[in-house]
Amino acid sequence: MRLSRRWVPRVGRAARARPPATPVGRLEAIFVTDAGGAPMRSVESVEAVAGSGLRGDRYAEHAGYWSPLDECQVTLIAGEVLDEVTRVYGVAVHHGEHRRNLVTRGFDLVDLTGRSFTIGDVELAYDRPRPPCRYIASITEAGMTRALGARRGGICARVTEGGWLRVGDEVALP
Repeated sequence: MRLSRRWVPRVGRAARARPPATPVGRLEAIFVTDAGGAPMRSVESVEAVAGSGLRGDRYAEHAGYWSPLDECQVTLIAGEVLDEVTRVYGVAVHHGEHRRNLVTRGFDLVDLTGRSFTIGDVELAYDRPRPPCRYIASITEAGMTRALGARRGGICARVTEGGWLRVGDEVALP
């Protein structure tokens, strides 16, 4: 008895099967800077490079204040935290003063602990919490370290599958 082979189309990297993702929030803002201590600049999109970080950002280029001792490929902070910091402490944080790359909205970043997640077509993996340091206050404004506090400083993530991040992209969990 001859078995027939069923035709199965080849799929490229972009069409690889992934488990369905559950949307949890949105990417609200993107910030990068090319050197430690330089002002962060807002961009509408940026390329995330697997194993490196965000193209043109200080830590992907190993030019950050903490390079090479304590680099994060990508840093995230919740927009709701920034709203609270402005309201409670009167500290300016909505124009990149928080020194984090990605601002998210709609979920608690703690929910990402130990997990992989996607933002648009980019796959990231939780790395560790990113509490603020005194250096942030020295280059932004007094009170920034206290306002962000150990529990509101955001997280670090690794880029496991690169692509483009765009403001408005969906953040999702597999």
